[in-house]
Amino acid sequence: MLKGKKILIGITGSIAAYKIPLLIRLLKKEGAEVKVVMTPCAKDFVTPLTLSTLSQQPVLIEPYDKTDGSWNSHVDWGRWADVFILAPVSANTLAKMASGIADNLLTTTYLAAKCPVFFAPAMDLDMFHHPTTRKNIDTLLSYGNHLIAPQEGELASGLCGAGRMEEPEEILRMIRDFFFISNTLSGKKVLISAGPTYELIDPVRFIGNFSSGKMGFALAEDAAARGAQVVLVSGPVDLKPMHPGIRLISVTSAAQMADACFSEFKSSDITIMAAAVADYTVADPAPAKIKKSGNKLMIELSETTDILATLGKRKQEGQFLAGFALETDNEKSNAFSKLKNKNLDMIVLNSLNDQGAGFGYDTNKVTIIMANGAETEVPLKSKKDIAAVILNAIAG
Repeated sequence: MLKGKKILIGITGSIAAYKIPLLIRLLKKEGAEVKVVMTPCAKDFVTPLTLSTLSQQPVLIEPYDKTDGSWNSHVDWGRWADVFILAPVSANTLAKMASGIADNLLTTTYLAAKCPVFFAPAMDLDMFHHPTTRKNIDTLLSYGNHLIAPQEGELASGLCGAGRMEEPEEILRMIRDFFFISNTLSGKKVLISAGPTYELIDPVRFIGNFSSGKMGFALAEDAAARGAQVVLVSGPVDLKPMHPGIRLISVTSAAQMADACFSEFKSSDITIMAAAVADYTVADPAPAKIKKSGNKLMIELSETTDILATLGKRKQEGQFLAGFALETDNEKSNAFSKLKNKNLDMIVLNSLNDQGAGFGYDTNKVTIIMANGAETEVPLKSKKDIAAVILNAIAG
């Protein structure tokens, strides 16, 4: 699938470098041309001989050959590649890339590259969560680079947490997707809602739900990767969009989410409502913290605006509207009713009865139901993969 594609891999000094020989092998099996540039410290983790043997190309480390003075042109290598994958990227090299420091062949090649750049951080969890690392990642994203986010897992230090470099198979999938699905939504505006809403009881308490926002954020990242202009309306979550093509609108309540969605919907080509919006809100929130009185507390609730139904009524010809149905019983019949009653083009059904699906998980299991009655059952997959299946169905 990658026949004829020119892929440059940059390796830095990280234990995760042991994964790169497998990545090179996978890319070569797909028909890609692969070249490797590495920092001097990277030689301590994986040998140039191994990389050269697998890539069938010389591996460059130094800016010039110290025996004869011949120059290894970072400009030529930067212009040669169709895509530049820096993996693994240590915290040190990440900082250099963000600051424009060019003190080795890899960083000078990065600055000279004219192609899209993917970078895969790999480091211990405390280093990954340090404010400077987060700032450097944000800076690189603002330049239009693509983050291959590290996963949670066992690290070389023995700790467990974020910082584990993504597996070679997943990196291969991302590169495939970049070449073959990028720009399929170019010129389209995609509106996506995500996360929960919080309905205030008083200044310190609220009624909410367990939505993490992971499904909506995965949809936003995938849509942006396809070239769409994405507006992501999100309730309170511990997530942050990584793609520079995503504009985030942060809201708290159902009313705020409704206002934002109604405002953006009129100019949207595709709208996917993945948020878990409260059906009820507190009719009269207390202005100050409610104290215990020894008596029962009665809270009056009023219905919130049905955002999806309102959008269905406002939908114009050419607009595509999709919703989610999280059900606990009579799943398909409830999903079909929602699809028809709210004038949707697609409903994505998932059930809290399916293990590994629903709120909080990194995985999901769904059934995609189209307005024409066509159904696609998708087995348990990562929410990133589910997002790709959903957008493939929308894009046709």
